[in-house]
Amino acid sequence: MRTGGSVLRGTKTGLEFVFTEETFDEAVSEFAERLEERPGFYRGSRATAHFVDVVPSGEALGRFLESVRGWGIELSGVYGEESLSELALFYGLEYLGTPPKPAVANLERKRAARSRREVELTDRARSLDADFEGARNEIALRRKRGEESVRRPDFTPPSGKTAAPAPVVIVEAPPAPATLYHRGTVRGGQSLQQLGNIVIAGDVNPGAELVASGDILVFGALRGTAHAGAQGDAAARVFALELVPTQLRIATFIAADETDRQPQKPEVAFVKDEGIAIAFCSNGMIRA
Repeated sequence: MRTGGSVLRGTKTGLEFVFTEETFDEAVSEFAERLEERPGFYRGSRATAHFVDVVPSGEALGRFLESVRGWGIELSGVYGEESLSELALFYGLEYLGTPPKPAVANLERKRAARSRREVELTDRARSLDADFEGARNEIALRRKRGEESVRRPDFTPPSGKTAAPAPVVIVEAPPAPATLYHRGTVRGGQSLQQLGNIVIAGDVNPGAELVASGDILVFGALRGTAHAGAQGDAAARVFALELVPTQLRIATFIAADETDRQPQKPEVAFVKDEGIAIAFCSNGMIRA
C-alpha cells in the first residue's frame, strides 16, 4: 500500500510504516484513510515506523501512535536519525537505529526510476502527468478543509422536489447443499447424518445408519439403513454398487428388506408411483 512517497507494507515480522517525501501529517492522514477501508483487518498486528529523511515532532508522533492504536495496531519501535532516540524513549518505544539499507535502497531505486521516466515522457505524457499532479494537490487541499476528496454529483430534481429513493431489492441465493464424504467402512452402530448429500467410499454394514436431506451414494455394499431426502425431498435418490439395505427410506416412503435380492450391477433407488422403485445403472443410464 503506497501513500504518496510513503509506504505501508507487510513483512515477516509485522507491518512497516515508511515515511519518506511528503509531510508527516499528510502521510498519517492518508494511512488512516487506507486503514479505514479494511477495518479490523490489521487488528492485533505489531508494527515499526521507518523515518527516511523525515523527523516528526513529539506531538505529531503522539498523534500517529494514538491513530494506529485505534486500529488495533501496536507500534513496537522506530527507525530513523539518532535524534529520534529520545523521542522514542519518551513514548516507550524501542529506538532501532537508522532505517535498514534494503528499505532505503529500494526507495532510492524507485526515485531514480521515477526520474528516468520523467526524462523519457513525451509532451502529451508530461501534460497528463501535470494534470494528475494538479488533481492530487486539489484533493489534498479539500481534505485539509474537511471536504470530501471528490465532489459528488447533485441528483436533486430541477423542480426542487425530493426524489424518492429507488427501492433496493436484496435476493438471497439459497445455499448449495453440502456433501459429507466418508472413506472406509461404516460399521454397525455408527450413524452418519448430513444436511445435504452423503458419499461413502466403502461398505455400509448391517446396523449402520445413513441419513441425508439429499442423495446417498455408496461406492460399495449398502447393507445398513439408508434414509435419503430426510427433510421431505421425494426427488432424492440412493445409489450403491451393491444395494441390499436392511431398510430403505426416501422422504416419507419406506421399502422393507428383500432377503432374496441378489443385485448383479450398481443400482439406484428412487420414488415412483407412490412407492420406492429400484433400477440398475448401465453406462451412466438408469434401466428398469
